[in-house]
Amino acid sequence: MSLLNSLFPSTTRTPATASDHASAPTAAPAIRPAHDIKDTADAFAVTVYLPGVAKDGVDITAEEGQVRIVGRRAWIQPEGWTPLYRETRQAAFELVLTHDNAIDAEKVAAELRDGVLHVTLPKAEALKPRKIAIN
Repeated sequence: MSLLNSLFPSTTRTPATASDHASAPTAAPAIRPAHDIKDTADAFAVTVYLPGVAKDGVDITAEEGQVRIVGRRAWIQPEGWTPLYRETRQAAFELVLTHDNAIDAEKVAAELRDGVLHVTLPKAEALKPRKIAIN
């Protein structure tokens, strides 16, 4: 088992509820955002694909043992416009990444750009490689 698998042994995708995100409607169907996790020397880099999700439609919390990304994608029909076919819809989502307290929750950073959420989870000092001096 790789180090990354032991740090993030499971990901859970379940629908968010209105209590999870104040602006998420309870009737909205759940979407399952695709995501990637990369391991670097200093951090874990999480990329979550959220087309159509606005910055204010996402909440990220880092607590002991997990990082939780929850939100909604809104769809507003323009006035006077009648769709003939539409695959996009309003939807709520939740993505929970569990870990063994391997990140520094105080330094987690996130950026949403062009429908892609980039979350940097800095590794706790105990996990970072360090050079050992030989006496």
